[in-house]
Amino acid sequence: MRRREFILLLGGTAAMWPMPLNAQQTGRMRRIGVLFGSAEGDPQAVTELAVFTKALQEFGWTEGRNIRIDTRWAAADVDRMHVLARELVSLQPDLIVGQTTQVVAALQRETRTISIVFVVVGDPVGSGFVASLPQPGGNITGFINIEASLSGKWIEVLKEIVPGVTRAVLMFNPDTAPVSYYLQPFEAAARSSAIEPIAAPVHTAADIQPLVASLGDVPKAGLVLMPDIFTGKRSNLDLIVSLAASYRVPTIYPYRFMVAAGGLISYGVDPIDIFRRASTYVDRILKGAKPADLPVQLPTKFELAINLRTAKALGVDISATLLGRADEVIE
Repeated sequence: MRRREFILLLGGTAAMWPMPLNAQQTGRMRRIGVLFGSAEGDPQAVTELAVFTKALQEFGWTEGRNIRIDTRWAAADVDRMHVLARELVSLQPDLIVGQTTQVVAALQRETRTISIVFVVVGDPVGSGFVASLPQPGGNITGFINIEASLSGKWIEVLKEIVPGVTRAVLMFNPDTAPVSYYLQPFEAAARSSAIEPIAAPVHTAADIQPLVASLGDVPKAGLVLMPDIFTGKRSNLDLIVSLAASYRVPTIYPYRFMVAAGGLISYGVDPIDIFRRASTYVDRILKGAKPADLPVQLPTKFELAINLRTAKALGVDISATLLGRADEVIE
């Protein structure tokens, strides 16, 4: 057989052989736990999980082939977070992704050895999750969702939609929100603008109605929602949006999905982007990196969203300047 014919034959035969498998595919099935503070079926959380899973696929991690993802949903219930954290740790996964501060606190209580990647956590240093942002130093690292400048932005937006505003009321659930991290910069930003800051804790859905109703009779006042798994819970969010409309209370929300649900205006980070970015750390840890060596990441994407239909219903005038800065306008 001539050399050229042999090479062609060899090439054709090689084309029929299976391609070498990626090293990830030939190893054992890796296990990832995901603990959401959100409720199962929550539209925002479902999207976040889908984006996270898709991003992992881009790194070569596909569920059912080389990874298994065990997802649990706490529905803003702190007691349930602890139960589910214990359950996930008992499965001995390679790592766990935790959403929100309370979830990560529950996971930390159950393990100091399993790698944890957090998302949508405000103050990981103050919460005791990491030693510092550049050098986490333990089994936990991740992606925070807040910067001190956000408090100033909320006040700035409130001043634009409520000219002459004199009061800024911050709603939060002290059982689920890292209050000290958000409250102090909010109060400082308000006072620097000659606005009276008012802390308004709510523990249950039943507490929301009287709070919003009380603001309906207060001129030149506005409501701001603290980033909080409780206020973000869909049933509570729908209630807040409905009450804000009924009592004509201008309200600033921390996330764009809240404006899509009927809220007036939001300024904050993009949690979907945070989940997408979290996949990079999951990939690196599965490939051998240690959380202690992966710096905590700051948010990189901020969004201003405005619902003009809600503004019209509330009688709120949105300036052309504010509209021009918006990343999304719902008409």
